[in-house]
Amino acid sequence: MAFDKEAMIEQLSGLTVLELVDLVEGLKEKWGVEAAAAMPAGMMMAAPAAGEAAAAAEEQTEFTVSIKDAGASKLQVIKVVREIVSGLGLKEAKELVESNGVVKEGANKEEAASIKGKLEAVGATVEVK
Repeated sequence: MAFDKEAMIEQLSGLTVLELVDLVEGLKEKWGVEAAAAMPAGMMMAAPAAGEAAAAAEEQTEFTVSIKDAGASKLQVIKVVREIVSGLGLKEAKELVESNGVVKEGANKEEAASIKGKLEAVGATVEVK
């Protein structure tokens, strides 16, 4: 009988937790082995949860670009903000820069990097979340 690893993985993936516990108990009896140190169930669940959170953080697709400090050349920063945010008047752009507000929400990674680069080039301190 040939061992089909993929079929075994697929079959095990379809089992419920109770069925897996029953399988482990059956294997322990069949092979006469016992776990050296039992790990609490909460510890087993903590590692995958942390891994899932890290994966979610890595897969972020929308970013918020905000100004933290306009720097010495506030006028240049205001001009760049007006270029980035269409339809923004001089007064609104000035208020946004002075209040360290959000320049763009929902930007993709490339757009956020571009905006950050433009603002930092004129002396602003920018945060991308």
